[in-house]
Amino acid sequence: MGTDHIKIAEVVHKYHKNILILAFTYTKNIQDAEDIAQDVFLELWKRQPDFESEEHRKAWLLRVTVNKSKNLLKSFWKRNRGDFVTESGAMAETDLDLIQAVISLDKKYRLPIHLFYYEGYSIREIAELLHEKETTIGTRLERGRKKLKEILGGDYYG
Repeated sequence: MGTDHIKIAEVVHKYHKNILILAFTYTKNIQDAEDIAQDVFLELWKRQPDFESEEHRKAWLLRVTVNKSKNLLKSFWKRNRGDFVTESGAMAETDLDLIQAVISLDKKYRLPIHLFYYEGYSIREIAELLHEKETTIGTRLERGRKKLKEILGGDYYG
């Protein structure tokens, strides 16, 4: 039992920031993102699935994060309360202007941008994770980049 807790703690330490930012990308609310991150790690602890590789573990964690974020956004509670976007210490390390610009994008652009640039996934992997076609993801990345350039002005994002 003790070694399971150590393994979970290592996974939390390794992936907490990734999950928090992905959930924040969906919800635009740091408190909701923190709740989702806790739920994701609780799900990992309860299920304790066997993973083929570390990349498989990361993909599973991100998929669970996406699903829990979608579920929250569909919930009665979320639809009937206001959003309060706040900054968190974990997120303060990143470029806040860029994160705010990414978050301002429509979800169909926001998620591929996040997964491609922040998580390092390929277009094929993003398509699998989001259950979309590769060409759709490529188009959304291209359009999302153009929108970011408009928001940030100039060549900020590459």
